[in-house]
Amino acid sequence: MKRRTVLAGLGASAAAAALGMPSILRAQQPVTLNGAVQFNDDHAFTKALVKFEELVKTYYGKPVNFTLHKNSSLGLEKQYFEYMSQGKAVDYGIVSPAHMSTFAKAAPFIDAPFVFRDIAHMDKVVKANLLKPVSDEVEQKAEVMLIGSAGGGVRNIFSNKPFKNLAEIKGLKIRVQGAPIWSRTFAAAGMSPTVIAYNEVYNAIRNGVISAGENEAAGVEAMKFYEVAPSLVLTEHAVSIRPLCFSVKTFKTLDKGLQDAIVKAGAEAGDFGRALESSEDTLKLETLEKAGKLKRVVFEERDAMKKLVDPVMAAYAKEIGAEDVYAKINAAV
Repeated sequence: MKRRTVLAGLGASAAAAALGMPSILRAQQPVTLNGAVQFNDDHAFTKALVKFEELVKTYYGKPVNFTLHKNSSLGLEKQYFEYMSQGKAVDYGIVSPAHMSTFAKAAPFIDAPFVFRDIAHMDKVVKANLLKPVSDEVEQKAEVMLIGSAGGGVRNIFSNKPFKNLAEIKGLKIRVQGAPIWSRTFAAAGMSPTVIAYNEVYNAIRNGVISAGENEAAGVEAMKFYEVAPSLVLTEHAVSIRPLCFSVKTFKTLDKGLQDAIVKAGAEAGDFGRALESSEDTLKLETLEKAGKLKRVVFEERDAMKKLVDPVMAAYAKEIGAEDVYAKINAAV
């Protein structure tokens, strides 16, 4: 009897140990981080996120797993940002600042029309870290870190009919991003802006709900907007910044070595993404035009358009408390 009691006790101990084992094993397993992107392997955003993964692994020096969900399989950028803020489903991704406006009013300012003169100006602003106050606000209010600045594409208007000046642009029904500053600036230029989900733009133009949208070359190519809006009007109204984002809630659960690797890799992957997209921009448009898929149209009144938009931008900067940042951006040479 005593022997059976001892054996039973040993069996109970073994069972308890077995029940505790999974948590121990999980603790020893490599961390898995989930990313999300709206596009396929060929898009600059996807390539920047893959570069981020590679750099983290290099700098961390220990096993870490990445799962990048592509082709909008987890929704759109607006959803990615919400997931990161909540600390669930998505740990990292590239998101347009316009989709951060619900959490931080200043966020869309870094990507608004006519903030940057050109790609070189935007690059200087990023490298001088002039956008840090905006990043700090997003991190505080949305609990999402902006660890790098991808983007670098020049945004133009794609339309189902060509136009070349402000008179011809008047009343144009155009899709803009969700942040209020986009509607305000395009309305100031005489257009009729409306907010439509990115994945619904193609059908909205095809069905006559709108006549145009605006995007960089990579987006026009990836979403095949040229099929319904073959006129690409070179307004050059914005240079995109697309922050590489990381969930604060996830970040806090990671060890210091991995945290450091993520911050370092994020900055470098952002630089990589900007250089890549800006270098591909013109080539993509030339390729599409040579294939007869779109026609580039010179816009003759960019400076006049900017003059109409500038007061709106100045008022917006004051409204969100970003006057100092705006002044430093304008002063950057």
